[in-house]
Amino acid sequence: MKARTRTLIAAALVLGIASGPVVAHAAPAPASPSASASASASAGATAPLVPTPPNAAALERAIAGLGAQNKDATAALVRVGGTSGSWRGSSGVADIATGREATAQGRFRAGSVTKTFTAAVVLQLAAEGRVDLDRPVRWYLPGTVPDAYGTVTVRQLLNYTSGIPAADGPGDSFEAQWAHRFDVTDPHDQLANAFAKVPEFTPGSAQHYLNINYTVLGVLIEKVTGASYEDAVARRILKPLGLRQTSFPARTQTKIHGPHNRGYQAVEKADGSRELRDVTEWNSSDRWAAGDIISTTADLERFTIALFSGQIVPKAQLEEMFTVPAVKNFGNGKDATLTAGLSRIVLPDGTVAWGKSGGRYGYNTAIGATRDLSRTLVYSVNSTNAKGEDMNPVAFGIVMAAFAK
Repeated sequence: MKARTRTLIAAALVLGIASGPVVAHAAPAPASPSASASASASAGATAPLVPTPPNAAALERAIAGLGAQNKDATAALVRVGGTSGSWRGSSGVADIATGREATAQGRFRAGSVTKTFTAAVVLQLAAEGRVDLDRPVRWYLPGTVPDAYGTVTVRQLLNYTSGIPAADGPGDSFEAQWAHRFDVTDPHDQLANAFAKVPEFTPGSAQHYLNINYTVLGVLIEKVTGASYEDAVARRILKPLGLRQTSFPARTQTKIHGPHNRGYQAVEKADGSRELRDVTEWNSSDRWAAGDIISTTADLERFTIALFSGQIVPKAQLEEMFTVPAVKNFGNGKDATLTAGLSRIVLPDGTVAWGKSGGRYGYNTAIGATRDLSRTLVYSVNSTNAKGEDMNPVAFGIVMAAFAK
């Protein structure tokens, strides 16, 4: 049952995905006044979806024993919050060479959590009347979108129902990716490559989670705002919220600047033993508006609360983030779960949460919350197989403990 549950939650989150001490802090107070105010306004007299404080003991167990000898993760940073209470914890090591304790406020690659920021900017533009979600994206990007994709709308990009296939890359295996880890990729080249292919399906008829949708949206943001994608996000989200530890790497940047925990990928050696290869330095320009943001758990918690409470996207447009299209998943034929920048997650007890995950080699990240903000969760797990098909067991344990009632 547990394996099945892990698989279902991993699908919903879209995770590709000597021990240090556990450092934890629990507090019964709400994570922030904005979370409390938002929950009161939206829920009224309705009981909170998660009425109990975080289970500190369960959370400590979930992140215990991390480090070089743990097969799943070398470190984890966790922030649980909401109107029902808060908990903070970290575990593991900052690097396996020295065994230095994990940096609790460290920066990390948040991967596809970037998509939530991208979607938020597009929805802001929609609220301003500068983008019509039902208008073909070709109208905004003439000369970029060919006839074969002429009917694809902005909304279909946001919820992955466009039918645009993925752009070609160096290959899916770790070694193929490793060999090209310092390559610099131009998003316009990716669009040209993808648009040269035959559509996967009729736009709006299925859902397929592919980065190319958000690469197109990044180019659209630049066209509509007249600013670079990075500047548009900074001006509209990062600066107003004071997210000073969140940034986008320059096109050629390979390092994580500032304090951070190093990431590792477990690689099997010829003799059958395991090597933890340092994957901290990596060029992420191939992910761009779909997955190259760098952040901290504190910044992502602030972002999540502000987003869900309507401080970033006006509430009329925010509903796009909580609306799952009535189509099937292109790969498995099951009901779609993805929205504009988020995904719908049904936990084992029936509680519905909404969130987004990201997986970059060395780092699994997720943000999530109940709609009423009675419980929020942000974590970064230094997974030793961050792009694996199954959800990282440490991340799974964190989710289960965080939303336990």
